[in-house]
Amino acid sequence: MESCKPKKHVSSVKEMSRTREVLFVTVLCMTQLLNQSSLGQTLSIIHIIGSSFGIAETGELSWLIAGYSLTVGTFILIFGRMGDVFGYKRLVIIGLGWYATWSLVSGLAVYSNKVLFICCRALAGIGPSITLPNALAMLGSSYEPGFKKVLAYCLFAAVSPTGIVLGATFAALFALTWWPWAFFASAIVTAMIAVIAWAVLPELPRGEHMVSTGPVGNTLHRYYIQLDLAGSFTGVIGLVLFNFAWNQAVLTGWQAPYVCVTLVLGVVFTIAFIYIENHVSQFPLIPREAFNLDTAFILGCVASAWGTFGIWIYYIWQYFEVVRELPPLLACAWKTPVTITGFVAAMVTAIILNKLHPSWVMVIALAASVVGTVLPATTPEHQIYWGQTFVCLIVMPWGMDMSFPAATLQLSNRMTREHQGVSASLVNTVVNYSISLALGFAGTVEREVSKGLTGKEKVLKGSAAAWYFGVGLSVFGLALSLMFVLLRYHREKV
Repeated sequence: MESCKPKKHVSSVKEMSRTREVLFVTVLCMTQLLNQSSLGQTLSIIHIIGSSFGIAETGELSWLIAGYSLTVGTFILIFGRMGDVFGYKRLVIIGLGWYATWSLVSGLAVYSNKVLFICCRALAGIGPSITLPNALAMLGSSYEPGFKKVLAYCLFAAVSPTGIVLGATFAALFALTWWPWAFFASAIVTAMIAVIAWAVLPELPRGEHMVSTGPVGNTLHRYYIQLDLAGSFTGVIGLVLFNFAWNQAVLTGWQAPYVCVTLVLGVVFTIAFIYIENHVSQFPLIPREAFNLDTAFILGCVASAWGTFGIWIYYIWQYFEVVRELPPLLACAWKTPVTITGFVAAMVTAIILNKLHPSWVMVIALAASVVGTVLPATTPEHQIYWGQTFVCLIVMPWGMDMSFPAATLQLSNRMTREHQGVSASLVNTVVNYSISLALGFAGTVEREVSKGLTGKEKVLKGSAAAWYFGVGLSVFGLALSLMFVLLRYHREKV
């Protein structure tokens, strides 16, 4: 396989008019906005959805979020590789169509039961797992390294908090009449964006390197090798089983035999995946040359930041709607500061990435995650909104909107053009899988701490315990980012 050292990118945006370029970036950013709005629309009306299906326990409610993030994070690497082989535009449109379909079915699940709804949300998560890596790969393939590429990635990150609040607000509005309309509307909007994407997005070159060096002969066999189906199968099974065990333990406890069995099987399949990638696969999902110590530090920092964010945002909604007894619309209003600070954080990141090494950006991002999680964990029950709650809403977006573009840019610049799908997949896999897995860890902590409690006290104590777990996770990430800085300075001296 060809070395994965950075090489000059062929920029397709040079051939676009300014208007076409703006539409190009906007459509790709909409894939991230839709992904985050899906989290928001479920979060804001989670108790309304839960009551219609008879779900009351906080741990079981978290599956409505964790199931979605689980499939987003689990399948991204596979679809990133498929984009490298079959074309990024085609995969983006397929992903939007898939997401629209399962959003529609999620709304129709009101006529069935909670099992169908949870399965539909999990299946809907496959849509963003298709669109996100291929949208980022299109940005990475179209822009040469420089300020415009940094700005494009930062804009992609900037829409995250806006998407959450928009999704939450419209879901709360629809819930005033009938909550399934939140998912019907999401399906309609996504289908419209798919049509626009078909008209606006250019056809970019596929992974010519893989095609030219791939096995000769039967087409199916060639795709089997190029898509690394053996590695894909073991990797997906391992990730799903490991994550399922941690999230299901929140409901049943670790005494349930099948929880321990799925955890062990998850570890076994993960080990098999690592072996196949290192010793068997001709085209591993993660190119061997691209995965080094720097990559491990970057992904570790991102996992800590976004895992903390997943805990923070789930339990902040529980705090707003259960402890403070806010209706969904007012809870959305309380959350609006994140849209402004998230955009500011992303734009500031675009500027400082041209002046500071990404390792320093990670330090700032993880410091924000620590502070943003300590504040709600230590907030007195009856403190006014303008105290620690408001401040944490200002601080927390800096963690997510600084770490994501810094990591994505760093890995994109390390990859060749034909591996941009893999580059985008790595970061998105870590982002979404860490949200789901961290919710499982935090849910277990919450369950143990809040045993024997009921009502507001149960949610208050449980949320605080989960946030403290998030503080520990973000402190770990901060330590990793500082080690990353020290390692870089050590290399420069040597």
